[in-house]
Amino acid sequence: MKTLPNRGAPDRARRLFDSLRDGETVAADALRGALARRGLRQADARLAGTMRLLEGRDAMDYAAFLDVIRPGLLVIDRALRGAFVIPDFASFREEIDALYEAVKPRTEGRVADYIPQLARVDPELFGVALHTVDGQAHGVGDAAVPFSVQSTCKPINYCLALEEHGEERVHAHVGCEPSGQMFNELTLNANGRPHNPMINAGAIMSGSLIRPGLSAADRFDHVIGMWTRLCGGTRPGFSNPTYLSERRTADRNFALGYFMRENGAFPEGTDLLDTLEFYFQCCSLETTAEAFSLAAATLANGGICPLTGDRVLKPETVQKCLSLMDSCGMYNYSGQWAFSIGLPAKSGVSGAIIVIVPNVMGLCVFSPRLDENGNSVRGIAFSRELVGRFNFHNYDTLVGAPNGKVDPRHAATQGPDVTDFYWAAAGGDLEGIRRLLARGVRIDEADYDGRTALHLAASEGHAHVVSFLLESGAEPAPKDRWGNTPLDDAVRENHPDVATRLKAMRASA
Repeated sequence: MKTLPNRGAPDRARRLFDSLRDGETVAADALRGALARRGLRQADARLAGTMRLLEGRDAMDYAAFLDVIRPGLLVIDRALRGAFVIPDFASFREEIDALYEAVKPRTEGRVADYIPQLARVDPELFGVALHTVDGQAHGVGDAAVPFSVQSTCKPINYCLALEEHGEERVHAHVGCEPSGQMFNELTLNANGRPHNPMINAGAIMSGSLIRPGLSAADRFDHVIGMWTRLCGGTRPGFSNPTYLSERRTADRNFALGYFMRENGAFPEGTDLLDTLEFYFQCCSLETTAEAFSLAAATLANGGICPLTGDRVLKPETVQKCLSLMDSCGMYNYSGQWAFSIGLPAKSGVSGAIIVIVPNVMGLCVFSPRLDENGNSVRGIAFSRELVGRFNFHNYDTLVGAPNGKVDPRHAATQGPDVTDFYWAAAGGDLEGIRRLLARGVRIDEADYDGRTALHLAASEGHAHVVSFLLESGAEPAPKDRWGNTPLDDAVRENHPDVATRLKAMRASA
């Protein structure tokens, strides 16, 4: 069997093998354990092929090891090299658990009681979950317990409105300033518009802009589909009892709707009752801290889901959303939050808070006891502990700031790594290639020898990668510094199926 090509000595594949081997072989459990310590779960979709090949195996020689890691080559390589955003994830996980235990004894506050279904939630529930932008995951406590999303749906709906209509249209109907009022205050700004999308009036307005031409069922299916993509394929639930409770106790929201209609705030043709029903449905979605933390990580990752590589949202959409979460996301505590925590966040009266550490991770804390502002007591306490321990506050990295905090991040994590793109192409890792292209790597990027990803995939005989690159717009006949094209490489290395595809593409060009 041919080994993966050397993209700079020493051979990366051999180095991975040597880092795990005991004698001349690597135990299957050693590979599983190493990935788990780096924060990767066996259920991670990126590892599905590798985990399937590991079934029934015990010890692997070098050739077998290469076969096993090939389906998840890029993510496994980066994990074992410590190239993830948080390289020492085992220690970071222990720190998160310690913060959780420090906050758990807090019992102040009370559950929301103005919505009957929320009043029945167990006040002792407490879960914390996180996903990094590299897909490292951890959960502690009641992180798998479903809860109603309530106001934490507001940033998602705002993003959907922006994706559909753009900034100018959306902000013709809703402002972008903190209101200085309660989240359900019967008030509008000087232009007769809701102050921002993170309060009830603004969230109702965002809802009016989401697929208004579709039926109620199709609009809701659209929202469910977007949540599913944000959460890496995990579909949210829906609590009909919560929806009915929301609807029955919605006098203030109805009043806000009529007040906005009186002021001509809605887009022309808006059906107010349908819009309010849609808003109540969005608030009644159910998810878990585990799933929601991945949606938060998608925001932290500029709109790309870390586990699927799916670009769910445009970067400019995420930028605008995080800006408003930063200034308006925590009800009447938003200013204090920005001052002391310094991270984009959104809370809901079910006890959930999502927190975004841009380019690092998304976090979800769930604990139903609320303070006087409607924010989770433990959620705020945990967030304070988090930024007290780690330098995640927006301004912790100011030059010369002697704060004594820990920085768990990989210092060299600065955008996409082009060498990883070549490595994935040479190894046949199609999913790794998709993710790197989504992150901004240029498909025809050439190395110091003028060789492109298409050259490498062709010389190694990875027909599926060659087809994908060609279909994605790669130049079919680039020349390296010796004048060789990918077709020349395929012919030289005796890969007739690859050569046939390249000839067909060149003939049609």
